[in-house]
Amino acid sequence: MLDVSVLPMFLGACLLLAVSPGPDLLLLMSYSSIKGFKAGTAIAGGIFLAGLLQSVLVAVGLAKLLQLVPVLAVMIKLVGALYLLWLGTKLIKNWHNAGTPCTNASKHVDKSMRQLFLLGMLNNLLNPKALLFFALFLPQFINAQAPILTQIMLLGVLLSMVALMINVMVSWMVSIATNEFTAKIKPGRYVDGILGMLFVGLAARLALSK
Repeated sequence: MLDVSVLPMFLGACLLLAVSPGPDLLLLMSYSSIKGFKAGTAIAGGIFLAGLLQSVLVAVGLAKLLQLVPVLAVMIKLVGALYLLWLGTKLIKNWHNAGTPCTNASKHVDKSMRQLFLLGMLNNLLNPKALLFFALFLPQFINAQAPILTQIMLLGVLLSMVALMINVMVSWMVSIATNEFTAKIKPGRYVDGILGMLFVGLAARLALSK
């Protein structure tokens, strides 16, 4: 089982990591500010599931494989960048070609929660640095005298749950803070364009990261 004495330090580190800037937090805050709290929680749910999957992958040794075969990590990174670029260009094209911008923007605002959930999950999973981070971070809190696989899974679940709580809180705060502002400027017609540029930026960031 887990060494209870390291849990306070582990949970404190999880809190700091959850609020540190990164692609997941940027995506979450952007959707929360433009589409609202429900969209943000769907993104947060996808990130949570990605964290659980990464814990499993670390436990079975895939993260170690990425370290031993760097070209595999590069391939995953490029696939993720191309996916985000495709999403971004598609949204920008929709915004540019929209005959009735406000109506079309509303349709995208009402995109299903399942689609947003998958978006949050894929944004995290297609970044190999997130998996490598799990592989480097979790073992630091493992008790060598207990089953390693079980400990990695428990630590991964705890880390993912802390991140989920922080992400939901951030989504709520951002959606509340921007509600009055968006009501005044009515940015509905620009939703697709703003999100499209966000995805293009995330794609460039991921592709150029080392």
